[in-house]
Amino acid sequence: MSLYEKLRTSMQNSLRAGDRDSVRTLRTLLAKLKEGMIAKGSDLSEDEESRVLQKAASQRREAIELYRNGGREDLATAELSELVIIESYLPEQLTPDELATIVDEVIQESGATSLKDMAKVMPILMRKTAGRTDGKMVQQLVREKLTE
Repeated sequence: MSLYEKLRTSMQNSLRAGDRDSVRTLRTLLAKLKEGMIAKGSDLSEDEESRVLQKAASQRREAIELYRNGGREDLATAELSELVIIESYLPEQLTPDELATIVDEVIQESGATSLKDMAKVMPILMRKTAGRTDGKMVQQLVREKLTE
């Protein structure tokens, strides 16, 4: 069963249960997946579906940070509840230690020594961690490792 079908089934179950928050979030995700299918002209692969959800999760994280900085904890809480729903459909996320190990391996394999070499490291890392971590976290960790 594809992710799209899982989301449809979950949305139908949420509708029956009267869970408005889940229904709203799942409808948004389904619309994003449908947009991707239309743009591609065919069904999305598992990786492509995962990227769509990862992007939605990233947008929620950014919104939470902005709302908290603006003193709008009520809106941050709403975004957080959506993020929890989205993350339940993402593949298991890498722990910080697992991510650090992968970053160290890729830096060593590529021979990167400074920030100038970041362009060599990032594409490899993004392929290895696709859908299992936030790209901004990867970028931040690579910057830290290459400036040491």
